[in-house]
Amino acid sequence: MTPGFTFIQIMRKNTPDAAAWVTGNSANPGLSGLVKFYFTEYEGTLVEAEFFGLPNIITPGATNYYAMHIHENGDCTLPFDKTGNHYSRTAEPHPNHTGDLIPLFGNQGYAWCAFYDKRMTIPEIIGKSVIVHAMSDDFTTQPSGNSGEKIGCGVIR
Repeated sequence: MTPGFTFIQIMRKNTPDAAAWVTGNSANPGLSGLVKFYFTEYEGTLVEAEFFGLPNIITPGATNYYAMHIHENGDCTLPFDKTGNHYSRTAEPHPNHTGDLIPLFGNQGYAWCAFYDKRMTIPEIIGKSVIVHAMSDDFTTQPSGNSGEKIGCGVIR
């Protein structure tokens, strides 16, 4: 049995150990999504994310990338300016922050992804926020990848 098979079983059969319900900012009121976090036997965290209402929803066949990060503070008061910087255990530069996640690939307003991350544990991210940015992360620009406006926010509970 491979880790991938185990991950599929975890997502199918288990309730998430933490989750963030993400809602959009005033310019993106239709944006919503759920990011689920699961414990694994591999000492890492399995993350599953599903989003609806991303900005490219009105263009048929449109695709776009959006950055997704975990930020230090769980304060999703509009305009999401109280979420702080990317969460990181250490003083590593971007893209090596603990909260630097894989990009979302939006297809006409919808995105789904699942990935395994050994850089974080669920207890340490409780109370922090998941942020969706208007643009993709370039994985180079400091301090946050030139990913643009925060268009979605949800507190990890």
